[in-house]
Amino acid sequence: MRAITYDRYGGIDALRLGDAPDPEARTGCAVVDVRAAALNPKDALFRRGRFARLSGRRFPKFTGVDFAGVVRVAGEGSGVAVGQRVFGALEEWRYTRGTLASRVLVRAREVAPLPDAVDFETGAALALTSLTALQALRDIANVRAGDRVAIHGASGGVGTIAIQIARVLEASVVTTSSAANLDLCRRLGADEALDYSAAPIQKMRGALTCIFDVFGNLPYARVRACLRPGGAYVSTVPTPAAIAHELAARLFGGRRRLVVVRSRRTDLETIAAWAAAGRIHPEIAMRVPLEHVAPAFELLESKRTRGKIVVTPEPCAAQTLAGSRS
Repeated sequence: MRAITYDRYGGIDALRLGDAPDPEARTGCAVVDVRAAALNPKDALFRRGRFARLSGRRFPKFTGVDFAGVVRVAGEGSGVAVGQRVFGALEEWRYTRGTLASRVLVRAREVAPLPDAVDFETGAALALTSLTALQALRDIANVRAGDRVAIHGASGGVGTIAIQIARVLEASVVTTSSAANLDLCRRLGADEALDYSAAPIQKMRGALTCIFDVFGNLPYARVRACLRPGGAYVSTVPTPAAIAHELAARLFGGRRRLVVVRSRRTDLETIAAWAAAGRIHPEIAMRVPLEHVAPAFELLESKRTRGKIVVTPEPCAAQTLAGSRS
């Protein structure tokens, strides 16, 4: 099969497209022919060696966690059938990746059926972003109908889905983004779309049930007074301080939290149902073949991507669909 790999930690120039061994199915797993995958900021962090102590020094390494495709081989207990359309996300905390490839090995909890009404690119673009937003808002912040949620950095892959999931949960939504993306946030369901350059969240003292810091650059100390009693500040970026506060919150309680995303089939099924019903949809910034992954990573790492970048294993013409401003 063809796959994107790297044989050292480093920049985008470390990436290589070449042949790799086909994965072999085993009990509780399936091999999926990948029809679409998606890029995530953590793909770049892994490649740079940010998690080298956990992912190790054994090379080559693969990249990508989101996927959508067709089951090629179904191992016993995989919960899927040969020929079935599926989507999902590899468990991030396994520190293994590999969806930027022709085929990928997935565990039963990492995969769910993809409804016929949802295309492969949509499935790949939704998987990890929706798991992140759903688990942050529903499970950690306990968002309920009537709550007021602020989403900081709302125009990226996770942010655009978080707006929609917050609305599915019947919360009111305040977003921050660049001025160029205010209309996008409103179109996706924001009740108030604000320019982050004016530090709008800091002015909402005692008004918010949840602050979802998607970009990971909104210091908790600056916004904690904006939370209502029992409210939660949730970050997506696993800095040492964020991990320490998350562990303390789990042991002793606390409002400063980190979303540690887990692949769950039940959550993927919920996401698929919402997508099939038209309640959530991804903003796709760019579609590229594996051959054009390097420039796609350049856009991703600029932190100015609007929505998701989708990658197809089969050759296709690279296509930019949306602006590249955050």
